[in-house]
Amino acid sequence: MVVRHTRTRRRSRIPGATALASLLVLVLGGAPYGAVTASAAPPPQPPPQLTQEDVDRAVNALDGIVERGMDRTGVPGVAVAVVYKDQVVHLDGYGKRHVGQDAEVGPDTVFQLASLSKPMASTVIAGAVGEKTVDWDDPVAEHLPGFALKDPWVTDHVTVADLFSHRSGLPDHAGDLLEDLGYDRKYILDHLRLEPLSPFRSSYAYTNFGLTAAGEAVADASGTSWEKLSEDTLYEPAGMDATSSRFSDYEAATNKAFAHVRDDGGGTGTGSWEARHVRDADAQSPAGGVSSTVRDLSVWLRLQLADGELDGERIIAADPLERTHVPEIVSSPPPAPAGRAGFYGLGWNVAYDDLGRLRLSHSGAFALGANTNVMMLPGEQLGIAVLTNGEPVGLADAVSFDFFDTAQHGKPTENWLDLAGQVYEQEEQRLRSPTDYTKPPDDASDARADATYTGTYANSYYGPLTVTETNGELTMRLGPRPMTFRLTHYAGDTFSFETVGENATGLSGVTFKGDENGRATSVTIEAFDANGLGTFSRQ
Repeated sequence: MVVRHTRTRRRSRIPGATALASLLVLVLGGAPYGAVTASAAPPPQPPPQLTQEDVDRAVNALDGIVERGMDRTGVPGVAVAVVYKDQVVHLDGYGKRHVGQDAEVGPDTVFQLASLSKPMASTVIAGAVGEKTVDWDDPVAEHLPGFALKDPWVTDHVTVADLFSHRSGLPDHAGDLLEDLGYDRKYILDHLRLEPLSPFRSSYAYTNFGLTAAGEAVADASGTSWEKLSEDTLYEPAGMDATSSRFSDYEAATNKAFAHVRDDGGGTGTGSWEARHVRDADAQSPAGGVSSTVRDLSVWLRLQLADGELDGERIIAADPLERTHVPEIVSSPPPAPAGRAGFYGLGWNVAYDDLGRLRLSHSGAFALGANTNVMMLPGEQLGIAVLTNGEPVGLADAVSFDFFDTAQHGKPTENWLDLAGQVYEQEEQRLRSPTDYTKPPDDASDARADATYTGTYANSYYGPLTVTETNGELTMRLGPRPMTFRLTHYAGDTFSFETVGENATGLSGVTFKGDENGRATSVTIEAFDANGLGTFSRQ
């Protein structure tokens, strides 16, 4: 293996994924959806279109691409790896691990991968399938004791592949709000049975904990934990010594990139970056809990592009790994009759460009401070991994698209940084409440007496909620290690509170209802009620 371009650049300037990848695939173009059976091999790749000169041009442009993107966004640190024809041709770090400190990002800096954990996890599962421990089409309930979804028939039939391709019928991001409240993996998986279901295998909705349930099932079938299975099946055999599915290993790393978020600058979007949060994703480790370096990811890219081999040694069986690259469901329907669809495979976004080439990609996004991207053209034997230590502003995705555009066309064909940033921003705004709780209506009625609202309310999904009054201020407490939220009156029996965690959406409403002996009988939390599970009843 030859490393052609390795250096760490000193910089003086210090200043969450699938939805984005699916939207961008529509811009790139994709092939019409065709039926692919579970046993069908991927179609033959078109002849390679890129030359060594094309790839060299794109590699030589990478420094400028990254540095311009960092200058525009202020993202503190970036690391990039590129693999071509089984050679690592770029391995570099840029910027700082932590704003305000001197430590620089390098090829061995450990980043949190966020949802890049999903294609990593599907690689692990492919290894277990190759060893005949499980099959992609095994029902999850056969291997995960107590697993259940709302519909008994779906419970009996949903497979590992169904959950890895987000086609189980679970709603978008099911279980994520429980994680924000501090519930562990077991509690969250046990409570997926309360989530409403969309039509099985005909609806796509991105679910971290559906995929996590599948990972747990395979780990149980293997007689070990998910974290140990990942280590034994992939990380250790591939020599990916800095890669882990445990948060504690990331936390203990001395050379790690800290998570950063950007202050909004008083609403201008020009604020500084701060290392404010710590994101422990152990609860959803298969879906979002991996940490790694670009050096290790270059090894993984080589393995992916070589059908599971490294330096002539078989690490992952080829057939189950190829299965991960095949479309399992339409993730982005065509916007018009002549439009192109986007697909999801097993832990991968799957697309076909205008030349008919298979394009595999995935983005990772922690709103609390990480944005990552991986993209491959297997037919060209070319792949890139981009890791950043800033909240999603589109930089990781833009670097990948600019790189591939430069290889194919000599320069970027779109302003990918603006496009990707707009998609992330629109998604963030979409999730916010339509009500501005900072501006009560002019005719807002007063709240009733505090005693109307205080007490304990039960909810089979979120657990108990307790409302208390202290010095004239109402608060609510919920979660396994109860988190306390201050309630601010809005109008009548409606209050607001500030949401927190990875899925925070700003201010959200808390509305009390009913009157029994002068006391409210229920309370509904707006931010928790997207799937109809957000009402708590007085005990």
